[in-house]
Amino acid sequence: MHVRSGNHVLVSGRQDGPVLLLAHGFGCDLNMWRLVLPVLEERFKVVRFDHVGAGRSDPAAWDAERYSTLAGYADDVLTICAETDLRDVVFVGHSVSAMIGVLAAIREPERFAGLVLLTPSPCYIDDGDYRGGFTRADIDELLVSLDSNYLGWSAAMAPVIMGNPERPELGEELTNSFCRTDPGMARVFAHTTFLSDNRADLAEVTTPTLVVQCRQDALAPPEVGRFVQARIPGSSLVTLDATGHCPQLSVPEATAEALVAFASAR
Repeated sequence: MHVRSGNHVLVSGRQDGPVLLLAHGFGCDLNMWRLVLPVLEERFKVVRFDHVGAGRSDPAAWDAERYSTLAGYADDVLTICAETDLRDVVFVGHSVSAMIGVLAAIREPERFAGLVLLTPSPCYIDDGDYRGGFTRADIDELLVSLDSNYLGWSAAMAPVIMGNPERPELGEELTNSFCRTDPGMARVFAHTTFLSDNRADLAEVTTPTLVVQCRQDALAPPEVGRFVQARIPGSSLVTLDATGHCPQLSVPEATAEALVAFASAR
Protein backbone atom coordinates (compact mmCIF):
# COMPACT_ATOMS: atom_id res chain seq x y z
CA MET A 1 0.00 0.00 0.00
CA HIS A 2 1.36 3.40 -1.01
CA VAL A 3 0.35 5.40 2.03
CA ARG A 4 1.01 8.85 0.58
CA SER A 5 -1.69 8.33 -2.04
CA GLY A 6 -3.73 5.91 0.06
CA ASN A 7 -4.12 8.55 2.76
CA HIS A 8 -4.67 11.53 0.44
CA VAL A 9 -1.80 13.58 1.83
CA LEU A 10 -1.77 17.34 1.21
CA VAL A 11 1.15 19.67 1.94
CA SER A 12 0.80 23.46 2.15
CA GLY A 13 2.21 26.51 3.90
CA ARG A 14 5.88 27.43 4.28
CA GLN A 15 7.91 24.67 2.69
CA ASP A 16 10.96 25.69 4.74
CA GLY A 17 9.00 26.05 7.97
CA PRO A 18 8.63 23.71 10.96
CA VAL A 19 6.34 20.78 10.24
CA LEU A 20 2.81 20.43 11.59
CA LEU A 21 1.11 17.09 10.86
CA LEU A 22 -2.67 17.33 11.35
CA ALA A 23 -4.73 14.18 11.98
CA HIS A 24 -8.53 14.27 12.11
CA GLY A 25 -10.88 12.31 14.35
CA PHE A 26 -13.56 9.66 13.80
CA GLY A 27 -16.13 10.48 11.13
CA CYS A 28 -14.14 13.49 9.90
CA ASP A 29 -11.64 14.23 7.15
CA LEU A 30 -8.82 16.70 6.52
CA ASN A 31 -11.33 19.41 5.62
CA MET A 32 -12.10 19.79 9.35
CA TRP A 33 -8.86 21.80 9.71
CA ARG A 34 -9.75 24.44 7.12
CA LEU A 35 -10.60 27.24 9.58
CA VAL A 36 -7.25 27.06 11.40
CA LEU A 37 -5.27 26.44 8.21
CA PRO A 38 -4.68 30.07 7.11
CA VAL A 39 -3.04 30.98 10.43
CA LEU A 40 -0.93 27.82 10.52
CA GLU A 41 0.22 28.12 6.90
CA GLU A 42 1.79 31.53 7.63
CA ARG A 43 4.37 29.95 9.94
CA PHE A 44 4.53 26.23 9.26
CA LYS A 45 4.77 23.54 6.65
CA VAL A 46 1.34 21.97 7.16
CA VAL A 47 0.74 18.33 6.27
CA ARG A 48 -2.84 17.04 6.33
CA PHE A 49 -4.17 13.62 5.44
CA ASP A 50 -7.28 11.45 5.50
CA HIS A 51 -7.25 8.28 7.55
CA VAL A 52 -7.94 5.24 5.38
CA GLY A 53 -11.71 4.91 5.19
CA ALA A 54 -12.30 8.66 5.42
CA GLY A 55 -12.43 11.59 3.03
CA ARG A 56 -10.62 11.06 -0.25
CA SER A 57 -8.46 8.19 0.96
CA ASP A 58 -8.13 5.19 -1.32
CA PRO A 59 -10.86 2.61 -0.52
CA ALA A 60 -8.53 -0.10 -1.86
CA ALA A 61 -6.18 0.61 1.05
CA TRP A 62 -8.82 -0.44 3.58
CA ASP A 63 -8.20 -3.57 5.64
CA ALA A 64 -10.65 -4.31 8.44
CA GLU A 65 -8.14 -6.33 10.46
CA ARG A 66 -5.40 -3.70 10.18
CA TYR A 67 -7.72 -0.94 11.34
CA SER A 68 -9.32 -2.91 14.15
CA THR A 69 -6.65 -1.41 16.44
CA LEU A 70 -5.21 2.08 16.69
CA ALA A 71 -1.78 0.59 15.96
CA GLY A 72 -2.76 0.26 12.30
CA TYR A 73 -3.47 3.98 12.11
CA ALA A 74 -0.21 4.76 13.95
CA ASP A 75 1.62 2.68 11.34
CA ASP A 76 0.14 4.93 8.65
CA VAL A 77 1.30 8.08 10.46
CA LEU A 78 4.86 6.78 10.63
CA THR A 79 4.80 5.70 7.00
CA ILE A 80 3.54 9.13 5.91
CA CYS A 81 6.41 10.68 7.87
CA ALA A 82 8.94 8.35 6.24
CA GLU A 83 7.61 8.69 2.70
CA THR A 84 7.46 12.49 2.87
CA ASP A 85 10.72 12.72 4.84
CA LEU A 86 9.15 14.58 7.75
CA ARG A 87 11.41 15.26 10.72
CA ASP A 88 11.01 17.23 13.94
CA VAL A 89 7.26 16.89 13.46
CA VAL A 90 4.71 18.53 15.71
CA PHE A 91 1.80 16.11 15.48
CA VAL A 92 -1.67 17.50 16.12
CA GLY A 93 -4.20 14.74 16.75
CA HIS A 94 -7.89 15.48 17.18
CA SER A 95 -10.03 13.15 19.29
CA VAL A 96 -9.06 9.52 18.63
CA SER A 97 -6.08 10.70 16.59
CA ALA A 98 -4.57 12.03 19.80
CA MET A 99 -3.99 8.45 20.94
CA ILE A 100 -2.85 7.46 17.45
CA GLY A 101 -0.19 10.16 17.79
CA VAL A 102 0.75 8.89 21.24
CA LEU A 103 1.36 5.40 19.84
CA ALA A 104 3.36 6.74 16.90
CA ALA A 105 5.55 8.93 19.14
CA ILE A 106 6.24 6.05 21.51
CA ARG A 107 7.42 3.90 18.61
CA GLU A 108 9.60 6.55 16.91
CA PRO A 109 10.23 9.37 19.40
CA GLU A 110 13.12 10.68 17.31
CA ARG A 111 10.64 11.62 14.58
CA PHE A 112 8.61 14.03 16.72
CA ALA A 113 9.36 17.46 18.20
CA GLY A 114 6.00 17.74 19.90
CA LEU A 115 2.50 16.34 20.36
CA VAL A 116 -0.72 18.34 20.56
CA LEU A 117 -3.58 16.22 21.86
CA LEU A 118 -6.79 18.04 20.93
CA THR A 119 -9.81 16.89 22.99
CA PRO A 120 -8.17 13.52 23.69
CA SER A 121 -9.50 10.49 25.51
CA PRO A 122 -7.38 7.44 26.30
CA CYS A 123 -10.49 5.50 27.37
CA TYR A 124 -14.15 6.43 26.98
CA ILE A 125 -15.43 3.98 29.59
CA ASP A 126 -15.62 4.71 33.31
CA ASP A 127 -13.40 2.40 35.34
CA GLY A 128 -13.19 2.68 39.12
CA ASP A 129 -11.96 6.18 39.95
CA TYR A 130 -11.35 6.93 36.28
CA ARG A 131 -14.13 8.88 34.60
CA GLY A 132 -14.18 8.42 30.83
CA GLY A 133 -17.66 9.84 30.48
CA PHE A 134 -19.55 6.63 29.60
CA THR A 135 -20.43 3.31 31.16
CA ARG A 136 -19.73 0.13 29.22
CA ALA A 137 -23.49 -0.20 28.70
CA ASP A 138 -23.54 3.32 27.20
CA ILE A 139 -20.83 2.41 24.71
CA ASP A 140 -22.43 -0.93 23.84
CA GLU A 141 -25.71 0.85 23.17
CA LEU A 142 -23.97 3.48 21.07
CA LEU A 143 -22.24 0.85 18.94
CA VAL A 144 -25.41 -1.23 18.49
CA SER A 145 -27.22 1.88 17.30
CA LEU A 146 -24.38 2.77 14.96
CA ASP A 147 -24.19 -0.77 13.56
CA SER A 148 -27.92 -0.98 12.89
CA ASN A 149 -28.49 2.45 11.35
CA TYR A 150 -25.32 4.43 10.71
CA LEU A 151 -26.97 7.34 8.93
CA GLY A 152 -29.62 7.69 11.62
CA TRP A 153 -26.97 7.47 14.31
CA SER A 154 -24.95 10.16 12.56
CA ALA A 155 -27.90 12.54 12.37
CA ALA A 156 -28.66 12.05 16.07
CA MET A 157 -25.13 12.02 17.50
CA ALA A 158 -23.24 14.59 15.43
CA PRO A 159 -25.02 17.61 16.99
CA VAL A 160 -24.41 16.17 20.47
CA ILE A 161 -20.71 15.65 19.75
CA MET A 162 -20.33 19.08 18.18
CA GLY A 163 -22.20 20.89 20.97
CA ASN A 164 -23.01 24.56 20.36
CA PRO A 165 -26.75 24.04 19.76
CA GLU A 166 -27.12 27.77 19.11
CA ARG A 167 -24.98 27.23 16.00
CA PRO A 168 -26.79 24.34 14.27
CA GLU A 169 -24.70 24.72 11.14
CA LEU A 170 -21.77 23.18 13.02
CA GLY A 171 -23.75 20.06 13.91
CA GLU A 172 -24.98 19.83 10.33
CA GLU A 173 -21.42 19.97 9.04
CA LEU A 174 -20.34 17.12 11.29
CA THR A 175 -23.44 15.11 10.33
CA ASN A 176 -22.57 15.55 6.65
CA SER A 177 -18.98 14.54 7.34
CA PHE A 178 -20.15 11.37 9.09
CA CYS A 179 -22.50 10.58 6.24
CA ARG A 180 -19.72 10.87 3.65
CA THR A 181 -17.86 8.05 5.39
CA ASP A 182 -18.44 4.51 4.16
CA PRO A 183 -20.72 2.92 6.80
CA GLY A 184 -18.85 -0.38 6.89
CA MET A 185 -15.50 1.30 7.42
CA ALA A 186 -17.03 3.71 9.93
CA ARG A 187 -18.36 0.82 12.00
CA VAL A 188 -14.90 -0.71 12.32
CA PHE A 189 -13.32 2.65 13.20
CA ALA A 190 -16.06 3.34 15.75
CA HIS A 191 -15.48 0.03 17.55
CA THR A 192 -11.72 0.69 17.46
CA THR A 193 -12.21 4.21 18.81
CA PHE A 194 -14.73 3.68 21.59
CA LEU A 195 -13.36 0.38 22.90
CA SER A 196 -9.68 1.31 22.96
CA ASP A 197 -7.89 1.81 26.27
CA ASN A 198 -4.55 3.62 25.99
CA ARG A 199 -4.24 4.81 29.58
CA ALA A 200 -1.17 2.68 30.22
CA ASP A 201 0.58 4.10 27.15
CA LEU A 202 0.58 7.69 28.39
CA ALA A 203 3.46 7.24 30.82
CA GLU A 204 5.69 6.04 27.95
CA VAL A 205 5.48 9.34 26.07
CA THR A 206 8.78 11.24 26.09
CA THR A 207 7.84 13.84 23.45
CA PRO A 208 6.92 17.35 24.69
CA THR A 209 3.13 17.35 24.83
CA LEU A 210 0.30 19.87 25.00
CA VAL A 211 -3.19 18.72 25.94
CA VAL A 212 -5.97 21.00 24.65
CA GLN A 213 -9.49 20.49 25.93
CA CYS A 214 -12.79 22.37 26.02
CA ARG A 215 -14.47 23.43 29.25
CA GLN A 216 -17.51 21.33 28.27
CA ASP A 217 -17.30 18.29 25.99
CA ALA A 218 -19.83 15.46 25.73
CA LEU A 219 -17.20 12.97 24.53
CA ALA A 220 -14.14 14.00 26.53
CA PRO A 221 -15.09 15.76 29.79
CA PRO A 222 -12.49 17.99 31.46
CA GLU A 223 -11.55 15.23 33.91
CA VAL A 224 -10.20 13.24 30.98
CA GLY A 225 -7.92 16.03 29.80
CA ARG A 226 -6.58 16.48 33.32
CA PHE A 227 -5.98 12.72 33.54
CA VAL A 228 -4.00 12.72 30.28
CA GLN A 229 -1.91 15.70 31.33
CA ALA A 230 -1.15 14.14 34.72
CA ARG A 231 -0.03 10.86 33.15
CA ILE A 232 2.27 12.26 30.42
CA PRO A 233 5.51 13.41 32.05
CA GLY A 234 6.19 17.13 31.62
CA SER A 235 3.04 17.81 29.59
CA SER A 236 0.96 20.96 29.83
CA LEU A 237 -2.78 21.62 29.63
CA VAL A 238 -4.81 24.36 27.98
CA THR A 239 -8.56 24.55 28.57
CA LEU A 240 -10.34 26.56 25.88
CA ASP A 241 -13.38 28.63 26.77
CA ALA A 242 -15.45 26.51 24.40
CA THR A 243 -18.04 23.77 24.30
CA GLY A 244 -18.17 20.68 22.15
CA HIS A 245 -15.63 18.23 20.82
CA CYS A 246 -14.39 20.09 17.73
CA PRO A 247 -12.81 23.41 18.76
CA GLN A 248 -11.01 23.73 15.42
CA LEU A 249 -14.50 24.49 14.03
CA SER A 250 -16.26 26.14 16.97
CA VAL A 251 -13.39 28.37 18.19
CA PRO A 252 -10.78 28.27 15.40
CA GLU A 253 -8.97 31.43 16.48
CA ALA A 254 -8.36 30.20 20.03
CA THR A 255 -7.43 26.74 18.75
CA ALA A 256 -4.93 28.13 16.24
CA GLU A 257 -3.44 30.39 18.92
CA ALA A 258 -2.78 27.41 21.19
CA LEU A 259 -1.24 25.41 18.35
CA VAL A 260 1.00 28.24 17.19
CA ALA A 261 2.23 29.04 20.72
CA PHE A 262 3.18 25.42 21.42
CA ALA A 263 4.62 24.56 18.00
CA SER A 264 6.66 27.77 17.77
CA ALA A 265 8.37 26.92 21.05
CA ARG A 266 9.52 23.58 19.70
